[in-house]
Amino acid sequence: MDVICQAKSGMGKTAVFVLSTLQQIEPVAGQVAALVLCHTRELAYQICHEFERFSTYLPDIKVAVFYGGVNIKIHKDLLKNECPHIVVGTPGRILGLARDKDLSLRNVRHFILDECDKMLESLDMRRDVQEIFKMTPHDKQVMMFSATLSKEIRPVCKKFMQDPMEIYVDDEAKLTLHGLVQHYIKLSEMEKNRKLNDLLDALDFNQVVIFVKSVSRAAELNKLLVECNFPSICIHSGMSQEERLTRYKGFKEGHKRILVATDLVGRGIDIERVNIVINYDMPDSADTYLHRVGRAGRFGTKGLAITFVSSASDSDVLNQVQERFEVDIKELPEQIDTSTYIVCPISPS
Repeated sequence: MDVICQAKSGMGKTAVFVLSTLQQIEPVAGQVAALVLCHTRELAYQICHEFERFSTYLPDIKVAVFYGGVNIKIHKDLLKNECPHIVVGTPGRILGLARDKDLSLRNVRHFILDECDKMLESLDMRRDVQEIFKMTPHDKQVMMFSATLSKEIRPVCKKFMQDPMEIYVDDEAKLTLHGLVQHYIKLSEMEKNRKLNDLLDALDFNQVVIFVKSVSRAAELNKLLVECNFPSICIHSGMSQEERLTRYKGFKEGHKRILVATDLVGRGIDIERVNIVINYDMPDSADTYLHRVGRAGRFGTKGLAITFVSSASDSDVLNQVQERFEVDIKELPEQIDTSTYIVCPISPS
């Protein structure tokens, strides 16, 4: 049946649709049986990796990922010579391949949107999703997932579905992330760099993600951190696709401990070692805040989120977050107890 599901960050939504799809697929050579769409290339790459991981003991099932920034001929050759049963991708590239008749969607039985609110809020992306949807059979299972599903976007999601099962794991007020300690610091724009340096020196972290609001700020801040001898790397949309993925993989594998990023990695990206998120720049909305801080403290582990507040509009967003998710975010104390945001490894007895 069709499913629309909201559950907070790090709860395992990806595993739900990966496992249920793999469980139902009966692979037929040359036929795409499942299509998963998401809004960024990094997320597409990650979802494809999860399908590969969970299908280790299903040798007959082939998975492939398609997104822009890669020569389209490579994708066309792959579809012709080794057609996958499961396709993961971003709407632009999938639509391009389907329009050129290289990707046939005639046999799709499962149509999945991850971070569906992000996909359907943007009218351009929604148009692409609708066009792809029309190329798939009428009789299929549609599943949509996100950590944030506003009342406005739910009816839009349902237009793609027939009498869906609606699952809201904890409604909005309960979307606070247990195990995540949240604080803010009031300071001026000029004081941010010094404060960030002090925090990185003082805090114990496995890995930390620092969010900024623009590509230029990501590049500048990363440069500054590297000059101060911090093991930092940055990811933003101004890079080539290859460079972005290489850096993302490097960070995920723990080669660097600090990632400076734009909201490109604010949603869905799962990096186990991240236990601190710093909002160097305040996000534009309460939703974005929830997705960003959800990078730390995933699946019930502990984490710490620190947000810099440097203007009246920053304070407004922080107030929205507190009201909407019924969470009380306090100012960062002088001393913070490490045990509140780090799970101590159990020593062998």
